[in-house]
Amino acid sequence: MPGRTFTMAALLSLAACDSGAYEQKPDKQAKVETTGKEQTALANVPSEVLAAARAAQPTMRFAQAEAEVRDGRNYYDVAGTLPDGSEIELDILQGPRGWAVVETQRDIAFAAAPEAVRAASAKADAAFAPERVIESRQADGIVIYELFGPKPQGGGEPRKVEIKYDGRTAELLTKEWAH
Repeated sequence: MPGRTFTMAALLSLAACDSGAYEQKPDKQAKVETTGKEQTALANVPSEVLAAARAAQPTMRFAQAEAEVRDGRNYYDVAGTLPDGSEIELDILQGPRGWAVVETQRDIAFAAAPEAVRAASAKADAAFAPERVIESRQADGIVIYELFGPKPQGGGEPRKVEIKYDGRTAELLTKEWAH
């Protein structure tokens, strides 16, 4: 999508998802093993993947897709826009019952994150000012806020903090969240 990295975030519920087919595994490992995302033409995305995306977001206009293998499991990321122009991305996992949306992402302003999330971030590092925030709604209703800060002086990866929010409490994660 013009002017944005592919990883956008989403809103709206995941009522169409069969979350019972997937076990949430928070803090299961320090880093998710991945093959890396591979740009995939929409015409080459399996129809079952697009059907799962359409069931979760009936009004979404698909724009692009990427495929990858994470921790030995097949995923597609399908990005697009909603009628109001907001950009979203759906992470779709191939599970024992077929393809299902397991995460819906959208970019938000840090000020739009719940107070508990902002407070958890401040407890971790009062000086941390995220430049980008991704709100990642999981199929089970948990929301993971991915906060990205500036690259350290001298280069390297931008700082990343993840906070799990259950609608009441926010928990700073010490390991990368995995489905």
